[in-house]
Amino acid sequence: MSAVGSSVQTTVPTPAAEVDGRAAGRRRGPTLTAGRGGFWFVLPFLVVYALFTLVPIVYGLFLSFFDTSLVGTTSNFVGLENYARLIGDGEVWRTLGITLLFTVLSTIPLVLLSLVMALLVHTGTRGQWFWRFAYFAPFLLPVATVTLIWQWLFQGDFGLLNGLLGLVGLPDVGWLSDPDWGLWSVVILTVWWTVGFNFLLYLAALQGIPQNVYEAAAIDGAGGWRRLVSITLPLLKVTTGLVLTLQVLASLKLFDQAYILYVGSGGPGGVAAPILQYVYDTGFVNYRLGYASAISYMFFALIIIVSLAQAWISSRRRRS
Repeated sequence: MSAVGSSVQTTVPTPAAEVDGRAAGRRRGPTLTAGRGGFWFVLPFLVVYALFTLVPIVYGLFLSFFDTSLVGTTSNFVGLENYARLIGDGEVWRTLGITLLFTVLSTIPLVLLSLVMALLVHTGTRGQWFWRFAYFAPFLLPVATVTLIWQWLFQGDFGLLNGLLGLVGLPDVGWLSDPDWGLWSVVILTVWWTVGFNFLLYLAALQGIPQNVYEAAAIDGAGGWRRLVSITLPLLKVTTGLVLTLQVLASLKLFDQAYILYVGSGGPGGVAAPILQYVYDTGFVNYRLGYASAISYMFFALIIIVSLAQAWISSRRRRS
């Protein structure tokens, strides 16, 4: 009996945690969440990003300290002379003022119109698929196509806009020839072209608001206007901050539509010439690459300051 008992071995169950630990120990090679596996997946992007973004940024900053010509073979180190020169350059401040004015004139309607458009679609207007497509479709068009379309619409003799003004008895407007309307033409073009992107952001935010909040407000007797003011707009505060930040940064980078619309002339009297066009003319028309780099980095510093200021304001609003 003792012999039989000694030949029988009792099996003790192994805890599940110990089994999982042994299985993890048998794993070989890097993984996406541990080790160096994920690095090789992002390496191609890092190489492309470094070649086409980081290297040009550093090289442009390097050029800003030199008196370099696009066609010259010599490059003289001038230190901060280019930055000192731009302070006294009236054209820098004139084009910067145009850029800032365009930012204000375009940002306000692009935020308000996109909000109104999103509210109209979200309230259950018939044919929502059509309105969503119609509002967003212009944003998908290339800037050259959009500008050429509006060049025809802005024509003084046979343009559609002046034709509509004539139907209601109003005089023609020199959209492309009158200095008072030169910058407004770029604003109108830009609003029509880019409002669809902000519209989508607002529409997605509206669809994320729980319906039971509106139902509770309706039970308490709140009307449509009260629900809009007390529920919808406060809950869209974060989205409005995002839209405002993105729009300001996009408007500050005005170049393509203004340059193509006026074929590089800056409009009548140069009223629609942004600072980026002055950078382009300085570097690639007048061949002063060093000075153009200094202007661009001054403008880059301004954009960084605006971005940090908006981020600080947004963070204070979220905490309040």
